[in-house]
This record gives sequence, structure tokens and C-alpha cells, in this order.
Amino acid sequence: MNKRRLGNSKLEVAPWTLGGNVFGWTADEPTSFKLLDAFVAAGMNCVDTADVYSKWIPGHKGGESETIIGNWLEKRGNRDKVIIATKLGVEMGPGDSGLSRAYILRAVDRSLTRLKTDYIDLYQAHRDDAETPMEETLSAFGELIKAGKVRAIGASNFTAERLRHALDVSAKNNLPRYETLQPWYNLYDRAEFEKELAALCQEENIGVIPYFSLASGFLTGKYRNEKDLDGRPRAYRVKDMMNERGFRILKALDEAAAKSHATPAQIALAWLIAKGIASPIASATTLEQFQELLGSVHVTLSTEAVKELDQASAPS
Repeated sequence: MNKRRLGNSKLEVAPWTLGGNVFGWTADEPTSFKLLDAFVAAGMNCVDTADVYSKWIPGHKGGESETIIGNWLEKRGNRDKVIIATKLGVEMGPGDSGLSRAYILRAVDRSLTRLKTDYIDLYQAHRDDAETPMEETLSAFGELIKAGKVRAIGASNFTAERLRHALDVSAKNNLPRYETLQPWYNLYDRAEFEKELAALCQEENIGVIPYFSLASGFLTGKYRNEKDLDGRPRAYRVKDMMNERGFRILKALDEAAAKSHATPAQIALAWLIAKGIASPIASATTLEQFQELLGSVHVTLSTEAVKELDQASAPS
């Protein structure tokens, strides 16, 4: 499998990162184990999660996804075969949020305990913390790297201005820099990333690993009308995409899929790779979905196909 280096780090990942947000939510532990087993057997290696997954579910406290991954790592004994990417910063409880040194040092040990590992390959700031000086945050991450608890760091949901500021602080103070960016980016949601972040990441060699790569499932083509939303856990996100532009995108995906003997989901992920994305994050809840997503790494879009998808999805 052709691996891609994340920024200037030593981490090399396959062209599809498995989203762990579903573990403990729409995929129970036995199902999650099957998906993780299949993922590694197929030559994939990067799993993305966060301490807060899946706190949004009634009765959950957060940490459910990390716990399942940790249980799997312990039972399989294959820690060296996977790149574990997790995140911190979103509120886990009173006083437990942000990117202060004190909280980072608490949060990392909690994640390490749940993950049942001695180190995290990629530790990401889940979102920006304007209340904490950037130097404090990056210095704390530096402590974790020196202690061997973290190999590299990344940012998620940062604006171009704040990511640039973080890179400047790292350079001026000889501190670790964010080697990756995890933005909200897909064929439907293009404007925010492409406005300034894309150029900055290319200029600074930042590895991009976007979330919502399939727009909460909309780009798979399984949502074609209001009836398709019935009983779906992500219907509240998808319904806003069911508009003229959204259906134009689906039509372009269908056409590209037919020409490439692929599926719309595979085309949507292949489009991201064609845009220079290091490793799109996408989740699966069944082995059938897994096999479909795996097929995306073997799809190469022509220049003409990329152009047609660009035109169909051009932001207003």
C-alpha cells in the first residue's frame, strides 16, 4: 500500500484513515473489532478518534471510542501495526477542556489509559483555544514528545490565521509544530478549506486528513429523498444538503462512478486524494461498507473527471 508521510513527521499513513467516531456509537465493540481487523488485514494503518467520542450519546461520558480501540489493541497485540490519532480539547466535563498545559497533561494520561498504550502517534488539538497562549500549548505538547508519550502533533478545526500563528510560534520558539490539519472538507463542503487553508497547508507541508469526507453519508448516494432520512442517526446533517447543488453533486458522482466502475462513495474519496489530501477520514459500521470504502484506494480519477466534479460542486 502506497503510504503518505504526514507533514515533516515520521508518520506514514495509507490513503484512507478509519474514523473511530462510530465505535461505541453506531458500531458496538464486536463490530468495531471486526472492522479494525479487516482494516489492518487490508494494509491500512491509521485510525482516528478523540477523547470526547461519543459523549453526545445519552448515558455516554466520552472515551467510549478510545476504550474500544484500547481493548482491541490489547487483545490483538498489534500496536506496531497501527497509527493511532486521537484528539483533545472539547469539553469532557467541568474544567476539562481547552489546551492549557495543565489540561493537556491530564488529558493525555487519560487517553493513554483508555487506549492501553504507552504512546499516541498523532495527538491533535480538537479545536482552537484562544484563551490559552499558543506558546503554552505547544510547549506542553513538546513535553509530551520529549517524554515519549506522543510522536507528532496536529490541529483540527483551526482557521488559516490561527494555524499560521501556531506555525510562527513553533518556529520562533523552537517548539514542535502542527504536522497535520484535520479540517471539515469534502465534495460538498469546500469553501472554508479551499479559501486559505489549502494553500497554507501546501506551502508549509502540512498533512491534511479531513473529517466528514463523505459529508455524513450524503456523498454515498444513499440519501436521494426525504424518505431516505427516516430513522437515520445523521439525518439532521444530511437534510440540509438535499438541495439543487447537492443533487447536482450526486449526479456528477453517479456519472463518474459509472465511467470508473466504482461507487459514488469511492469517487468522493478519490476526489479528495486527487486534491492532494493525505488520507481522508471515513467511517464504516458494517463490513460491507468497509469493503466499499476500501475500494476507493484503487480508484484514480482522470483530469477530466476531477474537472467535472469540481464544476458540479463549485461553492456558491
